[in-house]
Amino acid sequence: QVQLVESGGGSVQAGGSLRLSCAVSIGTFRRLMGWFRQAPGKEREGVASIGAGDATSYTDSVKDRFTISIDNAKNTLYLQMNSLKPEDTAIYYCAAAGLRLSPSLDGTDFGFWGQGTQVTVSS
Repeated sequence: QVQLVESGGGSVQAGGSLRLSCAVSIGTFRRLMGWFRQAPGKEREGVASIGAGDATSYTDSVKDRFTISIDNAKNTLYLQMNSLKPEDTAIYYCAAAGLRLSPSLDGTDFGFWGQGTQVTVSS
């Protein structure tokens, strides 16, 4: 059974930083990986994704503030979040798919999901 376990969430003031981690029970090498989030009353949205070719994609609202990276030796996905804003408050989910060169922010492309970690940004 594939397991994805997120960590690193918490509460921070606006302008602060957090780094999310996602430990994956299967190999991440050449696997499409992504971060999604869901705020109360809103639909889930793709935040950042990394494809097998290390190409990345970000939703416009986090560009230049968030960075997705992967350590294939540790089967761990990261999301460095800087200059956090109150509108970044949400539950953040890690997701994995099969081999895919190009990144994707479409949740339907992913078959494995973590339980989520809460990120709260206060003004």
